[in-house]
Amino acid sequence: MFCVTTVDWTPLEESAYFKETMERLEKTNLEGADSGFLLAGWAKVNFTPASPKPLIPYKPRGEYEFVVDSSYVKTLLISNEQHTVALINYELLFVHPYLAQKVEERLKTADLPVDHLYFTSTHTHRGMGGYTPGIVGKLTMGGKDEMLVDFIAHQTIESVNRAFQHLDTVNISYRKTPVPELVANRLVASDPVDPYVRQLYLEKLDGETCLFVTYSAHPTLLESDFMGLSGDYPYYFAEALEEELSFCIFAAGTVGSHRPQGAKARDTAAVREYARTLYQKLHSDLSPADTSSATSLFSAKLQVDLRSPHFRISENLRLRPWLFHSVYGESPAFMDILQIGPVVLLSSSGEVSGVFYENWDKHAASLDLTLFFTSFNGGYIGYITPDKYYKERMYETWDMNFFGPFNGAYQHELVVKALSKVKHN
Repeated sequence: MFCVTTVDWTPLEESAYFKETMERLEKTNLEGADSGFLLAGWAKVNFTPASPKPLIPYKPRGEYEFVVDSSYVKTLLISNEQHTVALINYELLFVHPYLAQKVEERLKTADLPVDHLYFTSTHTHRGMGGYTPGIVGKLTMGGKDEMLVDFIAHQTIESVNRAFQHLDTVNISYRKTPVPELVANRLVASDPVDPYVRQLYLEKLDGETCLFVTYSAHPTLLESDFMGLSGDYPYYFAEALEEELSFCIFAAGTVGSHRPQGAKARDTAAVREYARTLYQKLHSDLSPADTSSATSLFSAKLQVDLRSPHFRISENLRLRPWLFHSVYGESPAFMDILQIGPVVLLSSSGEVSGVFYENWDKHAASLDLTLFFTSFNGGYIGYITPDKYYKERMYETWDMNFFGPFNGAYQHELVVKALSKVKHN
């Protein structure tokens, strides 16, 4: 009785955490301005350590034996001089709250005028660990190497500083390219997928270009016993795009439930080919991009309350929250809301399934908005999948669904309300 309790089946609309978060969202003010112009700057900095670190995820794998791809932190600054947002992207599995906290602390001491930090990652499954405290972090994520965390945080601030040095006026455009043949639903094969490569294109007056791009296929092409440090397909996809562009950031989208189409690879040749095919799909897309003369820039960070932890040991029994937190640690949950003209970027602390995206796209379009949804924003609360599968004993719905039933409906309500909030800002 000290360790186990029952699953909480209280309907979503009757739950205190839902009501309080929705009320908080209603009262949230988006900060920012429309100064009649947009500025942008970008930079990347290598954070590959001098000595090998543990590979993640999921089980102790030992230190990487060789480096295939260096690991980078990339920064895209967007500003209008009254409001500045830094989109920070890591070639890591995810952005742990401990790392995010260290970056935020260093940013304050660096006295850089950033109003909002928006974290993303490529979600490579062949990246380094060593930035995750706690028991599970030690057992499966390489533990917490304080020197490594400090080094990554230092390199992050360096990338922000360099991006500031290259701020210049930009024009934006955006489009989405369907590539359904390279992604599949790994949870339920017959379920829909989010097939789109979404692209936010920024061009400076001097001709320099940056592409912020999302896709929903998990970066899991390399075999689990591959012992090299690698960025998997996002690294090579960005590399291919940078053959014609000045800069590219790949941010994991709604990767929950989604896998790449293709056999597991024992080396990077097949991974490079997958990335090249994805690049060619974009290159052959002749549909016109949507351009915007809007120059508004607004942002907000919404704290998201959750049902108590629900790590289940049977259909109706779960570990008590104190035991879950003692093993997994505490993790904040929140949503970033970023508006750049008609483009809205929303982030989640959950690993969200792409099956939700079609409805969100339609809702955004009904409001004359375009949605980019990203994960791994500096918190981690497990997988968010359709509620109808909650009782199914599958990895995503059972082992990694940390916070109880109705999370799918909860995420949907958050997205819909956030989009409406932006529209009426």
